[in-house]
Amino acid sequence: MTETAIADHGLIGDLQTAALVTTDGSVDWFCCPRFDSPSVFGALLDDDRGGHFRIRPSGTSYTTKQVYYPDTAVVVTRFFSADGLGEVVDFMPPASTVATDNHRLVRMVHCVRGRMQFEFDLAPRFDYGRQEHTLQLTDAGAVLGTDDLSLTLHVVREPDDERRSQVHVAGQDLQMTLELRAGEMRGVLLESGSPGPPRTIRLAEIRSMFDETVRYWRDWLSGSTYRGRWREAVQRSAITLKLMTYAPTGGLVAAPTAGLPEQIGGERNWDYRYTWVRDASFSVHALLRLGMVGEAEQFAAWLGDRVRQRAGANGNPLNIMYRIDGSPDLKEEVLDHWRGYRGSAPVRIGNGAADQLQLDIYGEALDSIYAAEAAGLAVTHRGWSAICRVVNWLADHWDQPEEGIWETRGGRQPFTYGRVMTWVAFDRAIRMARAHARPAEVERWTAERDRVYSQVMDRGFHAERQAFVQHYDTDVLDSALLRMPMVGFVDGRDPLWTATLAAMDTELVTDSLVYRYNPQASPDGLRGEEGTFSLCSFAYVDALVRARRLDDARLAFEKMLTYANHLGLYSEEIALTGEQIGNFPQAFTHLALIDAAVGLDTALTARDRQHG
Repeated sequence: MTETAIADHGLIGDLQTAALVTTDGSVDWFCCPRFDSPSVFGALLDDDRGGHFRIRPSGTSYTTKQVYYPDTAVVVTRFFSADGLGEVVDFMPPASTVATDNHRLVRMVHCVRGRMQFEFDLAPRFDYGRQEHTLQLTDAGAVLGTDDLSLTLHVVREPDDERRSQVHVAGQDLQMTLELRAGEMRGVLLESGSPGPPRTIRLAEIRSMFDETVRYWRDWLSGSTYRGRWREAVQRSAITLKLMTYAPTGGLVAAPTAGLPEQIGGERNWDYRYTWVRDASFSVHALLRLGMVGEAEQFAAWLGDRVRQRAGANGNPLNIMYRIDGSPDLKEEVLDHWRGYRGSAPVRIGNGAADQLQLDIYGEALDSIYAAEAAGLAVTHRGWSAICRVVNWLADHWDQPEEGIWETRGGRQPFTYGRVMTWVAFDRAIRMARAHARPAEVERWTAERDRVYSQVMDRGFHAERQAFVQHYDTDVLDSALLRMPMVGFVDGRDPLWTATLAAMDTELVTDSLVYRYNPQASPDGLRGEEGTFSLCSFAYVDALVRARRLDDARLAFEKMLTYANHLGLYSEEIALTGEQIGNFPQAFTHLALIDAAVGLDTALTARDRQHG
């Protein structure tokens, strides 16, 4: 067997962990009890050794379609066959805001028309397939597990079900068949950290779980103030970002997956199940544009804790990423026993880039806090003191080479984007100090801000290329700089910027898709190539808006929507074939979609009003 395409998945989760469900009814990625815990189901990266939990019709050919239950994180997989129409409804009831080992994956099975027999194949592979597990079968279900983690399977039964299902043990795995007639629904509950042994569950109980889960997501989504064009895509992106937020701390993972390749067969296979300061800051900023302040408040608390723990690498106030509980321990290792998605090895867990120096994170963090305060978030005295420590450190250390936003492994450089975001950090801190008459070294910050600006203008703009370039010692273009007008460093109509945008149009943009940079022209320390980067593709839309190229922006945005999967989800990159590649779904892409949609909608509405 081969791994299901990256795009052929839906995401469910309980705000502490998440699972991917294929269009064929298989859970082939699930880490427990947290996003960054070892996997229980990992067939996404190795169908033979990874483990899965599959439910599908047995003994018949069928086709499938998959949808989200409207305005929720509930995935419905529909099976169409000559015998009838069936559905598997997958969801995870939201967990507590306190870290817990108890997580519930509910799989409701429904025969809509005709008569259908479903087969269940529960084959966990604990600790990335490195630990053998035991199986204990009972009349009400089963317990599968190791010394570190156990999963309890509770089966839904009604009084007349004795002859409806058959259970088989295959080695240490469990197989079951279930026959249903039109209108009938049953299912199973797979639970980690169960407070008791397997028990028989009545249908009314999982229906209640379903209703509560639907209510949670719709109540949360009702907090969005966005009423513009592309509302469905924006709301799906917002739900996706929320699904990747670890409720106990407010940390947001860059993606719930690890090891998915940026190039099929290549080595660019990273673990994204951690909280990047940058990604989380961007996400908070995007959700604030939808009127969702609660996530900003949580992230501000998370960020403050990181500054106060003083655990940054090499004396830096912040690491670029952390585990979701705030731990800086992200030691990178390789899973040699897994072959990787479509043979893309090595499969890495942990992330060796954690100790890199990336100066842009300070600008992104301060920009999100500034936006949150403008939206009504209170910055406490303790919080302001932490901000001052960060900005004072930055004043002493900004003028040095760094690794840059793309976490290249080719050595430190004076990256232009890092300098631009340093300017943002000083600028936002100065504004916050002045707006509230807070004590701060404003004169010093202002002097450093102006030094950064002058340096970027003197050295970051390449006279021959007529463009801002990746770093001061190259003529390579970098689409990270598409954010320059967004953060206010340059006006979108400034000739220096429009010349840069024109150069990117020629070299980095293909149709609506945008490459980060040319790895052949700018060696990044890694073999191979990569696809276009969807964050940059949506940032390109925003840059076109700010350059007043609204028709170009709308066309580029509409084209980008065609690259979403069937559920409106995006991975990290788009390959030459249009296939989604990289970790999935990716927060970067969905937050950039929100930013682009809000900005473009506002500009189009203003133009419509102007033209009457």
